[in-house]
Amino acid sequence: MSLEPHASQPILAAGAPLTQARAAVVMIHGRGADAASILELSREFDRPDLAYLAPQAAGFTWYPNRFLMPVAANEPWLTSALARVGEVVGRLGQAGIPPERTALLGFSQGACLALEFAARHPQRYGAVIGLSGALIENGDRPRDYAGSLAGTPIFLGCSDVDAHVPRERVERSADVLRGLGADLTLRLYPNMDHTVNADEIRFVRGLLALL
Repeated sequence: MSLEPHASQPILAAGAPLTQARAAVVMIHGRGADAASILELSREFDRPDLAYLAPQAAGFTWYPNRFLMPVAANEPWLTSALARVGEVVGRLGQAGIPPERTALLGFSQGACLALEFAARHPQRYGAVIGLSGALIENGDRPRDYAGSLAGTPIFLGCSDVDAHVPRERVERSADVLRGLGADLTLRLYPNMDHTVNADEIRFVRGLLALL
């Protein structure tokens, strides 16, 4: 088994070229999806002036087991996935787009990954958006995070009865991220399916308008 299962996977791009974009969005797909599918969501934001980068997971999944499991059960895939997100953020920095003008956005498994990356690498980001996801932490005991998100706007949107993401884990994530200094908004939608709704799109548009 490779210790870096995601390292050789492509990174797809949409929107403005990095040489012309003032800000960027790192878009992280969910389990069973791909980079092209999450990039489709960028059309909803009506911001063609932004650069959108989407890394592809090996085998269409970032880690094999649920995020509720002990972290060790998802290694080495999880560490490889977090490293891949870091590579994309680093690529943006080299192109002149710093973290404070970079938004991290993920859906489902991708949301878990985006939130976990921000919590493990806290600094001021342009925004962090977790759609139907939560911090990965440990399934057996909560993880300790340290550092400051320095007022980073973070949006968590999820169904209150999501079959994949328990409400209490989303609420716990909100508390942890606030404790790290995030400017956090949490919206739980009654009886919503595991999907992205129009209210979430509107809120994300507002966050991206600040980049």
